Amino acid sequence: MLTITLGLDLGDRTSVFCQLDATGMVSERGKVPTSSAALQPFFARLPRCRIVLEVGTHSPWVSRLAAAAGHEVIVANPRRVRLIGAALRKNDDLDAETLARLGRIDPQLLAPIRHRGEQAQADLALIRGRDALVRTRTLLINHGHGVIKAFGARAPACTKRTFVRKVTPLVPAPLLPALQPALDAIDALSQQISGLDRTIVQVATARYPEVAALRQIPGVGPITALCFVLTLEDPDRFPQSRGVGAFLGLCPREDQSGERARQLGISKAGDPMLRRLLVTAGHYILGPFGPDCTLRRWGLRLAERGGANAKKRAVVAVA
Repeated sequence: MLTITLGLDLGDRTSVFCQLDATGMVSERGKVPTSSAALQPFFARLPRCRIVLEVGTHSPWVSRLAAAAGHEVIVANPRRVRLIGAALRKNDDLDAETLARLGRIDPQLLAPIRHRGEQAQADLALIRGRDALVRTRTLLINHGHGVIKAFGARAPACTKRTFVRKVTPLVPAPLLPALQPALDAIDALSQQISGLDRTIVQVATARYPEVAALRQIPGVGPITALCFVLTLEDPDRFPQSRGVGAFLGLCPREDQSGERARQLGISKAGDPMLRRLLVTAGHYILGPFGPDCTLRRWGLRLAERGGANAKKRAVVAVA
């Protein structure tokens, strides 16, 4: 049984730690630079203990470093650490001590987060990078539509990939100096996105055979399938498949007391990008272009039950 608990409040440059002994008394406080060169020897000199830290930018690699040194690592869910966020007195020393005390009482109260492996994190970064490029391109295209419309012209209906080719000849001459840089950026972004699409397919084919099985579902492409595989990473950590929906925030929130039970929206917990991809796939499956399949027929039956939000509920259920 571990007798030492250490709370580690991660900062961008310096991290603060608080160590509790077997009786719950503070045995050591201090600071350590937030770098692998400093944290590796720091973890190595500690006796085997339980290290509690809050999820954040640095928590994936720091948790892997601490686990490699033989420690038990608890990555606390920020939704559960209200004692830190809502504290009247808030500083790094107190935050580190609060993490240590919560981890000493019962780690399950912190709803521990399990970070994915280094390779999975790197592969998921491809999808997140593509998503950032797509959102930037959409912002520039919307900007172009608005500026052209304000001059009395109108851009034709086109896809994002053909926007530059179809719109450039229609741009009023006075607007060309202002819009040309944006059009060049849109064209460059489209090429970068296409390159990432090819890389994502290659990564999925080479490393993740499960993606091929998921792509058999109509409306699920390589990006959605790979993001699903990388976000869950280890499906065995879910005792029941129903837990995946709750993990991704696609299950309704609960507010029940006595005989009163309010109907609430979905929790929107978990990874927002994967949730958005799954909901997009749900819209396609139930949309006019969705091919006939068991999942589509089941979703349409849910949508036919009536009510103002029946279609939305059906899309979420399909997702």
